[in-house]
Amino acid sequence: MTRADLPAVVAIENRIYPFPWSAGNFSDSLEAGYDCWAFEAPSGELIAYSIAMWIPDEVHLLNLSVAAPHQGRGLGRAILEWLCAGAVRRGAMGMLLEVRPSNLPARRLYDSSGFQRIGVRRRYYPAPEGQREDAWVLFRRFGAGEGGGAP
Repeated sequence: MTRADLPAVVAIENRIYPFPWSAGNFSDSLEAGYDCWAFEAPSGELIAYSIAMWIPDEVHLLNLSVAAPHQGRGLGRAILEWLCAGAVRRGAMGMLLEVRPSNLPARRLYDSSGFQRIGVRRRYYPAPEGQREDAWVLFRRFGAGEGGGAP
């Protein structure tokens, strides 16, 4: 992902989330040197993106999103596995993330990808009518033999 990708990334983010990241959140992630990836269709259209932050020996997945017309086709799963494989090759022992309990598609993806709930961050996410929603903290420990195609 580069700064030139930000308008397309923000447009996707605004279409798929009721409480999207701001352009500043994405810009700050690039500036901080996080792993920021943009994924394009063969046509050149940006259709997905991810942002991950390295902490000493693990990766914190901050955002993994697929444009609405491309959801439900396994792209999110493929990106998640690609990210995990790259993290293993770079020495990570596991991956951490937060997910809204109300985000059933994401929860199903993470559950089926070996993530386990290790905690709750109370009132972490904004919710409708000024409310807050908890975040489930999930972790996937990487084991021997993991690591596929290179990021």
